[in-house]
Amino acid sequence: MVTENELPPFDLRLAMITLAAKDPRLAPLIEETQEFRVAKGAENPYGVLVEAITHQSISGRAAATIFGRVKALGSGGRIPTPHEMLKLGKPALRKAGLSAAKILAMKDLARKTIDGVVPTLEEAHRLSDEELVNRLVSVRGIGAWTVEMFLIFRLGRPDVLPVHDLGVRKGWAITYGKKHMPTPKELLKFGERWRPYRTVASWYMWRACQRAGHAALRKIRPHKTKAHRRSIPARRTQKKPPRLSHIRKPLAAKHSARQPNYPE
Repeated sequence: MVTENELPPFDLRLAMITLAAKDPRLAPLIEETQEFRVAKGAENPYGVLVEAITHQSISGRAAATIFGRVKALGSGGRIPTPHEMLKLGKPALRKAGLSAAKILAMKDLARKTIDGVVPTLEEAHRLSDEELVNRLVSVRGIGAWTVEMFLIFRLGRPDVLPVHDLGVRKGWAITYGKKHMPTPKELLKFGERWRPYRTVASWYMWRACQRAGHAALRKIRPHKTKAHRRSIPARRTQKKPPRLSHIRKPLAAKHSARQPNYPE
C-alpha cells in the first residue's frame, strides 16, 4: 500500500477556508485535524484496480501478502501487464491467493484496459468524474466506491462525495450531533453546501470518526426508517355476527399490544 502522500492538485488552503466559512461545524475539524493528502505519484487506473480487487473482503495484512505474490507474477517484479494477466493461468493466480471471483475480475480488467475502456493515467486526468465512474464500474467486481477512492486519493479530484461510505456517514452523525447515520440520499442533499470541495469535507468526516473513537462510533445507529403501522385485516362480513360487545375492549387492547416497536 502507498505510504507517501502529497498535497492535492487543487488549492487546498482555499478549500479549507471556503468550507470553514460555509459550515461552522467543519471549522474545528479543519483547525485541529490533519490536512487532506493524496497518494504520491499516482498510478495508472489499471494498477490501482488490480490492487483494489486484491484487497476486497479480506484483511489488509492478508491482502498485502497476496498482492506481493501477484506482483511477482509480472515481469521485473511489477504488477502483470494487461497482456501478461490474460496469459496467466488460473492455477497460478489461485496459488497466489486470489479467489475465483477475483481472477475473473482481473481478467476482465485486463481485457477492458487493452480495449481502451479503462483509460491510461493521462487519459484519466482529462476525463470528468462521471465519465471515469461510468467507465471503471463496467469492470467486473469494481463498484462506485472503489472508483470514488481512486478519484479522491489517486487523482485528487476536489468534489467527490462517497455517499455510501460508512465512515463518511458516521462522521457526519458525529459532527452534527446526530444519533443516526444519514441515508445516501440525505447525505447527497446535505453535501450541496460543501460544493465545490466535497472531497475535502468527506476527508474531515473521516477525521471526525478518527477523533471520536470506537466507543462513540458504536453508538451511531443506522438511518431512521419510517414507522409503518401494521394494517389490521378487515373483519369478515357475516350474516349474523355474534354478540361481542362484552369482549370488544380486551380485543382492542390486544391489537394495540401487537403494534411493532420501531427504533427511533
